[in-house]
Amino acid sequence: MATVSYRDAVRIYPAADHPAVNHLNLEIGDGEFMVLVGPSGCGKSTSLRMLAGLEEVNSGAVWIGDRDVTDLPPKDRDIAMVFQNYALYPHMTVADNMGFALKMQGIAKDERDRRVQEAATLLGLTELLARKPKNLSGGQRQRVAMGRAIVRNPQVFLMDEPLSNLDAKLRVQTRTQIAALQSRLGVTTVYVTHDQVEAMTMGDRVAVMKDGILQQVDSPLALYDRPANLFVAGFIGSPAMNLIKADIVDGGVTVTGHVIPIDRAVLSKATGNTVTVGIRPEAFELSGSQGIGMKIAVVEETGADSYLYGSLIDAPDATTGGTAPQIVARVTTRQPPARGELVRLHTNPASVHVFDTETGSRLS
Repeated sequence: MATVSYRDAVRIYPAADHPAVNHLNLEIGDGEFMVLVGPSGCGKSTSLRMLAGLEEVNSGAVWIGDRDVTDLPPKDRDIAMVFQNYALYPHMTVADNMGFALKMQGIAKDERDRRVQEAATLLGLTELLARKPKNLSGGQRQRVAMGRAIVRNPQVFLMDEPLSNLDAKLRVQTRTQIAALQSRLGVTTVYVTHDQVEAMTMGDRVAVMKDGILQQVDSPLALYDRPANLFVAGFIGSPAMNLIKADIVDGGVTVTGHVIPIDRAVLSKATGNTVTVGIRPEAFELSGSQGIGMKIAVVEETGADSYLYGSLIDAPDATTGGTAPQIVARVTTRQPPARGELVRLHTNPASVHVFDTETGSRLS
């Protein structure tokens, strides 16, 4: 086991007009499960490949433990990688696939067999060792790929969107297995995904990236409760946080004529006369005549909850002929309002996040 450290790491692809990864500084603790998350093209997979030695580091450094591995080939970094497409040899059995890297290292057959058997027992693959990949389901192939990494006893596991080829139900099942397995093995793990639900449920900490730049790194709950900027606020959470432009007035900010009390000290930090308020869907409550106005377009009933999707009424964008801002609210009533209804939504001011509209940074 070992720590991992990115130190001002930069990757610029040939002919690119901006870095794919731009001065990444990230410390990953010994035995930690770190998730890199962000939209396509944000640099998360490139960061992982820089750690694996599959991408050049143009400047800065990458360390594993007390070794600078920036210029070391992949085979000398003591890492094991699990790929999105499993990368299994179709002509080999499960046992041979899992033990192949050990064979290439010259490890004796008895030791190889022992490690393969241990990993197979851990992953529930014992009865599948004689099969070939074509005779396995997607979830079983993914476990074989995991087993191939485990038998090597690496210092660091690297996982590049390993669940993206699985169906929804199997993804949920497999992600819990991976998280439990990592906790049991205690191996430092760097996991890349574009799925923020995966990131929130699996990681000890989550690093959110955008355009090659690290936006925020923190525990899942801290990211959810205190996003550092508008991008993190809109990316973390499902459904996403409602981000609404609001005018600063005496006593707070106004949205659709409703004043939300906000501390004057917070609003004094804004660079203009407006701010962007962030409100989670679950922070809304249906109210009578007081609150933010919403016209309901769609109602999704999920059993325990109902999600109301619609647009703000009396919003500036709507009154000037533009598109009214969209909004979503989660309510727990068993008899939600119907499509087309006009409702008012109340929220506790303590649940409101305040961001600078121009810079995107958090003010509250």
